[in-house]
Amino acid sequence: MTVALLVATFALFGAGAAVDLGFGPRSVATRVVPYWAGLVGGGLVCALGAAAVEGTSGVIDLGTSLGVGESSLRLDPLAGMFLTLVGGLAFAISACLVAWSRPPGRIASRGSGAGYLLLLASVVVVVLANDAFSFLFGWEGLTGAFYVLSAVGRRDGSEIRASWVTLGLGKVSGAALLVGFLLLAGVSHSFTFASWAHVGGAPLEAAWWLLVVGFGAKVGLLPFQVWLPLGYPAAQGPIRAAMAGLAANVGFYGLWRFLGVLGRPPVALVVTVLVVGGITALVGIVFAAVQARLPRLVAYSSVENAGVILVGYGLALAGAATGRRELVAVGLLAASLQVLAHAVAKSVLFAGSAFFETGEGTDRLDELVGVGRRYRWSGTCFSLGCLTLAGLPPTIGFVSEWYVMESLMQEYRLHDLALRLGMAVAGALVALTAGVAALCFVRVIGLSVLRRTPGPPEGPGRTAGEGLLGRVGVATLGICCLAPAAVAPLVVRFLAAGLDPVVAAGSVEAARVSPWVLQPVYGSFSKFSPSWMYVTMPVAFAAVWLMALAASRGGLLRVRRVPAWRSASGGVAGPDRYSSFGYSNILRHVLGNVLGSSREVVVVGSADSERIHEPTVEVRTSVVEPAETYLYRPARAALLVGARLVGRLQSGRLEAYIAYMLFALLAVIAVVAAHA
Repeated sequence: MTVALLVATFALFGAGAAVDLGFGPRSVATRVVPYWAGLVGGGLVCALGAAAVEGTSGVIDLGTSLGVGESSLRLDPLAGMFLTLVGGLAFAISACLVAWSRPPGRIASRGSGAGYLLLLASVVVVVLANDAFSFLFGWEGLTGAFYVLSAVGRRDGSEIRASWVTLGLGKVSGAALLVGFLLLAGVSHSFTFASWAHVGGAPLEAAWWLLVVGFGAKVGLLPFQVWLPLGYPAAQGPIRAAMAGLAANVGFYGLWRFLGVLGRPPVALVVTVLVVGGITALVGIVFAAVQARLPRLVAYSSVENAGVILVGYGLALAGAATGRRELVAVGLLAASLQVLAHAVAKSVLFAGSAFFETGEGTDRLDELVGVGRRYRWSGTCFSLGCLTLAGLPPTIGFVSEWYVMESLMQEYRLHDLALRLGMAVAGALVALTAGVAALCFVRVIGLSVLRRTPGPPEGPGRTAGEGLLGRVGVATLGICCLAPAAVAPLVVRFLAAGLDPVVAAGSVEAARVSPWVLQPVYGSFSKFSPSWMYVTMPVAFAAVWLMALAASRGGLLRVRRVPAWRSASGGVAGPDRYSSFGYSNILRHVLGNVLGSSREVVVVGSADSERIHEPTVEVRTSVVEPAETYLYRPARAALLVGARLVGRLQSGRLEAYIAYMLFALLAVIAVVAAHA
């Protein structure tokens, strides 16, 4: 049954890609076929994953069919947990893509559908891989898919740069994994993951560092995060949702998988993951809060969520380093819940914003005023995604961030000072990140999605070309921002079964105090009922509203109209209107050292006929991406200088080449003699 489902899935993906490459977007039928294949294939993958979590596991032996020795695919509960998430997201995102790609002109050339299906197939291969070659085969396929999707619709030089940066950092990620795998295979004399469990000493420590760097580069760990705000916006429409909400999960899967394979990590790595994860979260949300373009804002928010997830993973590493299985369980549970929240929220944000941008012809926040009132389905689900990423109740984002913070409070159970300090620093950074995230997404919801536009009242709302399937897709993602929180104990039970290959399911199940009450694994600690929250919050809201209505003697129902102030208040139109730029401007000043912000005041003309003698002043601000400015640009300059020097050597004389070889030989002899 498992083999039949896999064969059918890959056959669907291959057939859809062949239609796209063979016929292109010349007709509606050929445009939507690849995404229909993704929709049906995603459903099959989801079914396969759910069956694996429930106990349908096994190994599919590929033999030597790939030409590199013995290879195999392994389906176990951990792979099933991620396949369930990936398949469900593929179903919803593909539904959005079917509706979005139907009108002519949105898909400009062939390659988008094939790249999308290559991405889905590569994710499935990575999750099922049971040996180094199969894993790297899928990983490189994913890197190629990212390049295709960010390059196929490019229109200008900035998007060309985005595709090359995406490819370059993808190759860095793959290179780190390749070297780490070779170290482990060189000691164990096998490419199978299970044989690496007995590797120890220096090779294991070096492999740990390399694998964390490799997977961290894919998900956006500092300083590799620069490709996300470039690569994601360069992709077309809801395909961004597949890149950010679906494919990024393989990086987290790799971290989970190799924690179960390699065992105890070095303490220095644990502290680094905790601190760098916290810094990544804060930097990501700070840069998201000051973005003027919606796709870049959502991309930087992906960086923030990756940092929060890695903090939870760092807690699990701390448990593995100290031999505390309960700490491993609480860390992985918190991180897995955050992966779920990030995946569904990021997918609905990119899918919904695709309909906004297509309908409005812009992606700038200050021009997308009131889109939630014009595009009711996308706007409503987009707002739910924003609330999830802000960590506000009653969404799954609130539950996951509560778990992360409660997990970090377990630091007193450790005796290693470095680990305790690392957890304390990470906790402070995550708390600060949560506050800035609320500011960031309140700005998006209040000033762009829900704000009333000046002029006549809005109509009954547009569909923005969503169609029935588009509505089904965004509604599915929007519901997934709420429903997992309402049934969080059932979600925890599912995650407990999925995490069984890494940590005993009983440890994670201890988080369920009762059928509807949760705690962070350890007993006698704080408890929380997300399900009960769905009862108490509406009751409390209704009670407060009724009390306010009674105290005002019905005044809340009466509309009082007064002249608007010229102070950026609601109802003021024109240059005095409060903008999303102005809302986040205070953050540019408070965190100017982090953002590297600069301000320029320019006089651009007179204001209006009423104040003809008063000049209009335009304030232009800019922020600096620190990793790109202070790391990658100097490194690029150094590489170019080195390349020019090498170019000169290539045009030298024969005597110079002989001298180079002589010096190189002497250096090798000296090194060998020193180690003899």
